[in-house]
Amino acid sequence: MKHFIHKFIFFCLFYIISYSIQAQEMNIKGKVLDENNVPLPGVNILIKGTTQGTQSDFDGNFSIQAENGDVLIFSYVGTKTIERIVSEDNTYDVVMESDSSELDEIVVVGYGSVRKSDLTGAVSSVSAEELSSVPAMTAAQALQGRAAGLFKNNPKKSDYFNLIYEAHLPRHLMTIDVETGKLSKLYRENAWLNHEQFSPTDPNLLMYCHEGPWHKVDRIWTYNLSTGETTLIHKRTVHREIAGHEFFGPDGKTIWFDLQIPRGETFYLAGKNFETGEKTRYQLERNEWSIHFNISPDMKTFAGDGGDKSQVAHAEDGQWIYHFKPNGKELDSEKLVNMSKHDYDLEPNVHFSPDGKWIIFRANFEGSTQIYAVKIKKHKA
Repeated sequence: MKHFIHKFIFFCLFYIISYSIQAQEMNIKGKVLDENNVPLPGVNILIKGTTQGTQSDFDGNFSIQAENGDVLIFSYVGTKTIERIVSEDNTYDVVMESDSSELDEIVVVGYGSVRKSDLTGAVSSVSAEELSSVPAMTAAQALQGRAAGLFKNNPKKSDYFNLIYEAHLPRHLMTIDVETGKLSKLYRENAWLNHEQFSPTDPNLLMYCHEGPWHKVDRIWTYNLSTGETTLIHKRTVHREIAGHEFFGPDGKTIWFDLQIPRGETFYLAGKNFETGEKTRYQLERNEWSIHFNISPDMKTFAGDGGDKSQVAHAEDGQWIYHFKPNGKELDSEKLVNMSKHDYDLEPNVHFSPDGKWIIFRANFEGSTQIYAVKIKKHKA
């Protein structure tokens, strides 16, 4: 009998010790890659049925404490969700496969990517208390997980720009092959990347910006698809200098932009030839400042869409569609369309027609948003 009891006690102790060892947490490590074996940052890794999770870092690496038998869920926008069961092997390399059907339902916004339903459905606000209580790794992750209603709760740029800028979430520059639909990731950075534009003459040159409060960022950059090189086009030199709303000239050699030194005081339409380094500046009157400028196909004149009193120039009479002609270091302006009935929360975004005879813009001065064109007057030479 004693022999049986000893065996029974030994069995129980062995079972308890074995279960205890089995239930101990392990440090699970690994790397997340895309289909091209490129490290994938910002992938969400969650232990199924819990709120415990992490994200892959800039190099695609991750580390998480989990128990044997736990299920790890790997999810990322535009890819299929993957599950892995934790076993004695504590190292996992995961390849995320693209999911084109999911991309159709995704809207890319300033702080990350959310589904269309999140933007049009119920709205949630994010408080400091909520950010600190969410079991995420960083405030940025908490923001991305909770702020589906970010833009609805913060409709003005001044409300949401800092919030998005300070999050420093990983972003990619990407291209999509229009024939095959293949998505290729070119460049990644923990910054808000925006305003991508291809050169009109060089398919390997892409312009982009570091978005955010303009007085905090050196905004205008180019990326060379052949070499992978990034180049800063304009560096701020004084406190509260701002530069932005950049656009290529038709020759593909010059990038033009709105320049203010400092913000809201002295206004220029500036350009830089990035092949020669030559800089051009045309000074503007306060009323002539425009949210956006553009250049004619023959590169002889410019267009501007003006702005109301609430804009950075606080212009008393700036609500016009303008046509500009260079005159020395200044621009002579011609008012083409009175925009006093237009709500400038909708930016008109002027463009020239391909033949250079019309200036095209959008406006809501007749109620709904419409696309308009105004013919440029002919002047005797």
